[in-house]
Amino acid sequence: MENSNRRVGTVSRGIRCPIIREGDNLAKIVADSVIEAAEYEGFELRDRDVISVTESIVARAQGNYASVNDIATDVKNKLGGETIGVIFPILSRNRFAICLRGIAMAAKKIVLMLSYPSDEVGNELVSLDKLDEAGVNPYSDVLTLARYRELFGKNAHEFTGVDYVEYYGNLVRECGAEVEIIFANQPKAILEYTDTVLTCDIHTRARTKRILKAAGAKTVCGLDDILNASVNGSGYNENYGLLGSNKSTEESIKLFPHNCQPFVLDVQKRVTDATGKHVEVMVYGDGAFKDPKGKIWELADPVVSPAFTDGLVGTPNELKLKYLADNDYKDLSGEELKQAISESIKAKGDNLVGNMASQGTTPRQLTDLIGSLCDLTSGSGDKGTPVVLVQGYFDNYTT
Repeated sequence: MENSNRRVGTVSRGIRCPIIREGDNLAKIVADSVIEAAEYEGFELRDRDVISVTESIVARAQGNYASVNDIATDVKNKLGGETIGVIFPILSRNRFAICLRGIAMAAKKIVLMLSYPSDEVGNELVSLDKLDEAGVNPYSDVLTLARYRELFGKNAHEFTGVDYVEYYGNLVRECGAEVEIIFANQPKAILEYTDTVLTCDIHTRARTKRILKAAGAKTVCGLDDILNASVNGSGYNENYGLLGSNKSTEESIKLFPHNCQPFVLDVQKRVTDATGKHVEVMVYGDGAFKDPKGKIWELADPVVSPAFTDGLVGTPNELKLKYLADNDYKDLSGEELKQAISESIKAKGDNLVGNMASQGTTPRQLTDLIGSLCDLTSGSGDKGTPVVLVQGYFDNYTT
């Protein structure tokens, strides 16, 4: 319905919640927190509002944790406990270091193969300019640790100050395994060292596994194959294994939440029952955006959203207002222009693929777009808002 008095489009609000513990009734807490926030802050819930819940509190409520010993047990069972090639890990104390500890505890020797000049999500080991200077071709050249140090020396991470090459090497040795570090971007390079491989890439893992198997690797697992079922009562994730996990303590990780669909449906029903409004609900992790200065792509989770209600399926279907204003209606202005654009929006079809008036709009999945908005809204620190309410996302110029 047209409302000429409305002056606000999309609004993203962080919703404060109590600290969540294992076993809490999270669906009730989330629904109650959103409804109480609306009452307290004086805004109304509407149909098609989106309630987004960060994956970390879903996993915490589920008690989806595992120890380094659980990781070690599973790795040893699946990869044999001798020499294991660990390839393409991301450079992160939070995301990978504790996993590496468990992996190293399960092996006599780790051959750690790092992609360069950066890891999969953009954490840099060496700059492209330095590679060019050294005449190194990252697509074909395999570097030993000695050669890497000779050419490039030590390279502390721009934001964390950590030399990850040294850090990961020391970590493996502390766990009692021998370590050899190499730098390469072709998966097959590891097979010169071992035929037993654990590939740790996230979004390219299916291709890496396929290449390794075709090249004759004896055993190939991905991080998604480790803790994809419970070990000694541990947490697990049947779809993603260790992917999407975070450091909990020095000896344990919190896994990506599993089986979240019943949870999002429960929250949706509770809010509808209490308010009569049909809201959408999703669980979100990392947003899918890239930092232009550090060149780090945020998405270290296997997906932005592991569970969401039906109204969040698909991509936006939007027209570009500036295209219409500059082209179709370039001779109009004021109220006449507003009316013409409003009529175009009302008349738009359900599929604008190929329509010039939709070029430059963002044809990404709704959950990736909204999840990115929510990740930026909630932050990763101490804001205390693990739930985000997005209102007006599905509005357009005519609503």
